[in-house]
Amino acid sequence: MDDAQIKDMVRARYGGIASATDASCCAPAASACSGPETAPDDKARRMGYSEADLAAVPEGANLGLGCGNPQAIAALRPGEVVIDLGSGGGFDCFLAASQVGPAGKVIGVDMTHEMLKKARENATRIGAQNVEFRLGELEHLPVADNTADVILSNCVINLVPDKAQVFREAFRTLKPGGRLAISDVVNKTPLPAELQADPTLLCGCIAGAATVTETEIWLAEAGFVDVRVTPKAESRELISSWRPGSGIEEFVVSAMVEGRKPPRV
Repeated sequence: MDDAQIKDMVRARYGGIASATDASCCAPAASACSGPETAPDDKARRMGYSEADLAAVPEGANLGLGCGNPQAIAALRPGEVVIDLGSGGGFDCFLAASQVGPAGKVIGVDMTHEMLKKARENATRIGAQNVEFRLGELEHLPVADNTADVILSNCVINLVPDKAQVFREAFRTLKPGGRLAISDVVNKTPLPAELQADPTLLCGCIAGAATVTETEIWLAEAGFVDVRVTPKAESRELISSWRPGSGIEEFVVSAMVEGRKPPRV
């Protein structure tokens, strides 16, 4: 498949998740990549979210997607501007909004109309005044230069064919001194041919994963400093549940990705 076909497949898959009444990790229940059904809140707990986090967001914002908790490394402060790449139902956006407060702002970007509809409905339901959701692709963010203090993302960049361009856009939209706080999957050993050719794994957070080294290089080339890509060995159990019996946990691992845009000299 070419890049456009991959995007169309990902858009259809996540549009289906947003429209479904029950969602599963990285795919709708009918998908080959879903694994046993687990409640979204249980999945979020396994990713590192607290009971307080789960209680703080509107019902329907947590779809059980993701592979970690970028909030844990974001160190958000009141008054900051945050961009969430691939904001889905708005889960991380609403958590960020409570941390940056009314003086801050959170911008969620997603390319899926159904996800945007769900996120906007969630925001309206709780009267969130400091959150907005914009339609756009991560390679071409609908955000002005030097806008954000922090960029968040949770298990979305692996779905994008041109990851280097995503990091260039992240750099462009960050203010000088701004920082990345990303949770994503990285490839630790090459996938066997049968998994690499499986189209469901391209939109299931597996086949599109880059290596740690590739990620570090792309971040540095985009201009980031203080780059860190930290694999989380404890994610093995979570990843194995995405497709039980396939052994995908031998090939990918969740990682925290951090970097900083240099301040102006």
